[in-house]
Amino acid sequence: MNLVTGGTGLVGSHLLYELTLSGDKVRVLKRKSSNIRNVHKVFSYYSEKADELFSKIEWIDGDLLDIYSLYDALDGITNVYHCAAFVSFEAVDKDQIYRTNVTGTTNLINATLDKNIGKLCHVSSIAAIGKPENGGIITETNFWKFSKTHSVYAMSKYDAEREVWRGIEEGLNAVIVNPSVILGPGNWNSGSSRFFKSIWDGLKFYTKGVNGYVDVRDVVKSMILLMNSEIKSERFIVSAENIDYQTLFNLIATGLNKKPPKYKASRFLSELVWKAYKIKSSISKSKPLVTKETAQTANAKSYYSSQKLITVVNYQFLSVSQTIENICKLFIEDIVKS
Repeated sequence: MNLVTGGTGLVGSHLLYELTLSGDKVRVLKRKSSNIRNVHKVFSYYSEKADELFSKIEWIDGDLLDIYSLYDALDGITNVYHCAAFVSFEAVDKDQIYRTNVTGTTNLINATLDKNIGKLCHVSSIAAIGKPENGGIITETNFWKFSKTHSVYAMSKYDAEREVWRGIEEGLNAVIVNPSVILGPGNWNSGSSRFFKSIWDGLKFYTKGVNGYVDVRDVVKSMILLMNSEIKSERFIVSAENIDYQTLFNLIATGLNKKPPKYKASRFLSELVWKAYKIKSSISKSKPLVTKETAQTANAKSYYSSQKLITVVNYQFLSVSQTIENICKLFIEDIVKS
């Protein structure tokens, strides 16, 4: 049986779909407050048998910070997919980010070692991979260097990955995936899905930055391939293409039949924007659309290579244009339904 953490998130919900579709038994560790309806929603995007597949999931209440609940959740488990993470680029969330991403991972690694689990797949991030000083293509071999420009989230993912490597040194059979920006349908007000909502609402600006992007289905399928292989003690960048933000936004605008962002935002303007959103969010008590960290990322140019994954498991990615076309159709269907 498989144990999945973070099963209600974008990666986790799509992973649950693939596992149940293939007939694998799966248990999900979730907090009591977790909303599992989003998982059913994701299932319904891809299958008319959503109810049947969803009913195959075994849900168990627990928490990564509750070591005893982890031991209970791991009873009878062979493989673990660790998808849980707290994603935020706000300094105010620092404590929660570290508790979930680092302490939670530490607890899980210790429990899997004690339980002698067969294999673990840890969902890390490209944020945990170092960048070359003079630009160039980023691979799994790039050395991480601490920098004031790293977000709290990036540092937490790096520290969490170190815990997995520590577990590997202690005998854990594990693989690590480092996805780039993950594109997929689900909660349109969260993560990269907000790109689609922003374009729909009439986003006016784009930045000159470049980043890597990947379909959530490719992330999930590569995870399953690696878990079903003899590969261990390796990390893999999972990224389909490197494209600039203007191209990304234009593709989304075309798919949604909306006007693309017209104005290029300079670094100076981006600085003003995140500060304005910070003030606005403090008044409205809501999450800001743009933060200091996301503004910096939006102007950075980062190029990632998935050649290692392509070579080792012969993986073929969906194009970003295919991915965006599919997500836009689902977004419009949801808008019509609402």
